Amino acid sequence: MSSSNASANLIASLNNASNLVNQYPPIFIFIFGIIGNLLNILVLSQRSLRSNPSAVFFLASSLAGIIVIIGGLTSRMMSGYGLDLTLTIDWICKIRNVVLYSSRTILLWMIVLATIDRWLSSSVNVTLRQMSTLKNVRRSIFVVLIYTCLINAPILYCYEAGLTGLLRGCYGSTLTCRLTTDLIYAFGTTLLPLMLMLIFGVLAINNVRHMQSRVRAVTRVVLSIETNNEPMRPNEQSRARKTDRQLFKMLLVQVILLFLLTGPHAGLKVYSSFVPVPASDLLETAIQTLLLNVFTLLAFIASGMPFYIYTLTGGSLFRKALLDVVKTIIQKFLCCSCF
Repeated sequence: MSSSNASANLIASLNNASNLVNQYPPIFIFIFGIIGNLLNILVLSQRSLRSNPSAVFFLASSLAGIIVIIGGLTSRMMSGYGLDLTLTIDWICKIRNVVLYSSRTILLWMIVLATIDRWLSSSVNVTLRQMSTLKNVRRSIFVVLIYTCLINAPILYCYEAGLTGLLRGCYGSTLTCRLTTDLIYAFGTTLLPLMLMLIFGVLAINNVRHMQSRVRAVTRVVLSIETNNEPMRPNEQSRARKTDRQLFKMLLVQVILLFLLTGPHAGLKVYSSFVPVPASDLLETAIQTLLLNVFTLLAFIASGMPFYIYTLTGGSLFRKALLDVVKTIIQKFLCCSCF
């Protein structure tokens, strides 16, 4: 077999693998991602959790995760069967990508805010701890929404459908547009939040270690919350500390997985922006297309995984709230079936 035939077979195999990646895995990610995020929303809306600032950020990230999966993964599934309208219709191309990248930006920045909140709430500095409030949660979410709108606005101008000779048919119409939108996504949406998660995660771990080394009497004063001008009872203090520890564990595992699942996608977008593939290099194009499809699916997995992380790492706190939600749903179902 000649080298040209071998190369042609390799290209065909890579292209076939790309199609398979877009046909079957997205279906499972879609199903488990929607179910997981819906359950997350129900659980994190429980009274025992919704008063905790970090839980509110987790709730907001789950809402954004549903939008990411519905807004972005639907067209990805359709592309595996040649039915992706974003490749041929301009306004669908623009809206899909604005919704996808905006919701992904919100999702990652909500985790950043949760990490910062864990750092604040675990600090020995009273002033810093007092900044961990629901009022500041609302302010932070508003700032993130404004930031998201600003950095993703260029997509409406830059993205066009029906492009040829590029890795994606719905993409920036010019080289300047592609560089701008890809770098904004890579750094503003992905890499910057990941770095902040790492920084504040390390600071929070340092705070936790420092708090654990303090005398029990001092720790009791630091963690007490004034209720009706009286300090919490010991069992309430213990419950509050347990909630904080379990939320921190949930956050730490999620940050690590976000690095692993979203980092490669951002890195490839930066690489493809600065090292464009010549239209004549079919093998390199096939390789990059396959990598792009795989890394894109990994980024979607990151949007659908929080519920399963929280269930495994959230301890009795999250599982008890989940059980309460399941019992409520069953009771309502049984009541409805009686009529």
